[in-house]
Amino acid sequence: MKSWSIEVIGLAGLAVIIASIYRTPDVLLAVAVVIALAVGVGWPHYLGIPAKKTLAAVIGLCGAGSAVAAASVPAPGYLDWTPGFVALGVISVFVVQLVRGTGQAQRLESTLGCCVGVLLSCLGAGWIAGARFTGVKEMMLVAGVSAAVALLAGLIRWPDSIVAPLGIALAGLAGPLAGLVFSDIAVLPAAIFGVVVGAVLVSFRRLVTLRGTALNFPGALGMGLAPVAAVGSLAYFIDKLLIY
Repeated sequence: MKSWSIEVIGLAGLAVIIASIYRTPDVLLAVAVVIALAVGVGWPHYLGIPAKKTLAAVIGLCGAGSAVAAASVPAPGYLDWTPGFVALGVISVFVVQLVRGTGQAQRLESTLGCCVGVLLSCLGAGWIAGARFTGVKEMMLVAGVSAAVALLAGLIRWPDSIVAPLGIALAGLAGPLAGLVFSDIAVLPAAIFGVVVGAVLVSFRRLVTLRGTALNFPGALGMGLAPVAAVGSLAYFIDKLLIY
C-alpha cells in the first residue's frame, strides 16, 4: 500500500474514536479494544518479523486489557493498570523470543520493536481515561482536531524536512483555534498540546518514509492506528497537568 494510505487509516481511526466519545462508555471501550487488537495484528507486519501471530496476540491483548482496566477502575486512577499491562507485554515478548530458541532470525528487532508495539497499544487507554477524567468531552475533541491536522499535513507529498515542521506548526495552531471554538480551554495549554501531538505524528510519518518499501494492509493498519492510540494518553496527561 502507498504511504499516504497510512495517514488515511489514521484519520479514519481518529474519527471513529472521537465519534465514540460522544456515545456511551461501552461504545468507546469497544472502539478502544478493536483499535488495540488492530495495532496488535498490524505492528508485526510493519516490522516484518517472524512469529507474527504470537506477537500480535501479545500486543493486542495487552492493549485491550489496558483499555478495559481504564474503563473499569474507579476514579482517579484510570491508568493505574496501564504500566502493569505494559510490563506484562514486555515480559511476554521476551518469553516468546526464548521459546523460539537460539539462533533465530531477527530476534533483536522482534524484541525491541514489539516492546514498542506493546507500549503504543496500551497507551490507547488514554482516550478512555481522558473521556472519564472530567467528563468534558471538548478536550478530546480539541485533541482530535490537532491530530487530524497533523495527519492531513502528512498527506502532502513533500520532503520530510518540509512536512515535519509544517505539521507541527499547523497542529500547534489548530489546538488553540479548536479550543476557542469548541471549549473554554486556555490558548497556551492547547497550543502546547497541538505541538506535542504534531511532533509525535510527523515522527511516525518519518518512520514510514525511512522504511522505503511498501506495506501490506495489516502493516499499514498497525502503523496508521498506533500513533493515534498514543495520542489518547498524551491528551489525558496534558489535560491533567496543564488544564485541570
